[in-house]
Amino acid sequence: MASIKITKHNFDEEVLNSKEPVLLDFWASWCGPCRMVSPTLEEIAKEMKGTAKVGKINIDEEAELASKFRIMSIPTLMVVKDGKVSSTTVGVKPKKEILKMLQV
Repeated sequence: MASIKITKHNFDEEVLNSKEPVLLDFWASWCGPCRMVSPTLEEIAKEMKGTAKVGKINIDEEAELASKFRIMSIPTLMVVKDGKVSSTTVGVKPKKEILKMLQV
């Protein structure tokens, strides 16, 4: 399974009510670093299927969600477990560091 497109319409169902931790990627199509980290996130989405989800939030299309989480820089990666943010990082990170965020 690849990453899931998260919108304000499916946010509660896919993120807040998820039984699995959700790695959120706040990104934009014009953001170079966002494009750099995207293949790594797709790998993680496939490898963690059934254990965790990867959700992508396009900040240009979902300004309301970006504002709700006070996103100032992208890419911002955020892990939501049991409806609460458990970790956040900004910028391109190696796969190992991103996977570590999911185990917090």
